Amino acid sequence: MLALCAALCLAGCSSSPKDPTTGWSVGKIQSEAKAEREAGNFDKAVNLLEKLEGRAAGTPVAQQAQLDKAYAHFKAGEAAQAEATLDRFMKNHPASPAIDYALYLKGLATFNDNLGMFGFLSRQNLSERDQQAAKVSFESFRDLVNRFPDSKYAPDSRLRMTYIVNSIAEHEVHVARYYYERNAYLAAANRAQTALSDYPGAPALEEALFILVKAYDALGMQGLRDDAKRVLTANYPQSSYLTSGFKANSDPWWKLW
Repeated sequence: MLALCAALCLAGCSSSPKDPTTGWSVGKIQSEAKAEREAGNFDKAVNLLEKLEGRAAGTPVAQQAQLDKAYAHFKAGEAAQAEATLDRFMKNHPASPAIDYALYLKGLATFNDNLGMFGFLSRQNLSERDQQAAKVSFESFRDLVNRFPDSKYAPDSRLRMTYIVNSIAEHEVHVARYYYERNAYLAAANRAQTALSDYPGAPALEEALFILVKAYDALGMQGLRDDAKRVLTANYPQSSYLTSGFKANSDPWWKLW
């Protein structure tokens, strides 16, 4: 019996999977990882890049492998893994010439959504998504622009920052309208005021002012209502809100792109 058990154990050990990259050169692992990434096999690419990091530890090749791994995570929709990989890269290599790229990729990974002018448009409004993720993304883009204003990634980062700010403002207005439609007029007015004070110039502020007018009117605050209406009329003299009220199922501002 003991001999039989020993034989079974040896058979089990002999059948354990072998590392297919054993004996591969660094260059071969690089080329195979690139091929898997280009084919959309991101899980396989990540595994190969992790091996490459270990084999080429302490070299620029390992640093590039780490960035490539973050990109593979990003393309696979694994935002948390991409962010963690990029944070580790920036902590360990603060003087790397690729820091601007790392910040840009982190911005994309933490808020993976196509800009209207940069990709296909979806029907889902960005303002309805996780706003905390948008804020993390904004901070990454802002850090890039402040530290590397001449980076080739800076122009796109500035556009994306504007997009994110506008989406957050629209989120505030969505919440304000939600409160108004449920007769929580004071909460609606407070949320609309937040959008107006924190995000000047955002397209959603037209509706924020209209919500203020309606909320103050419902609260019987005629003076504040009239003040809000004067501001709305002065800034948006052709506003359809003044004649038609709330818009039903209208496209968000970014659908105009």
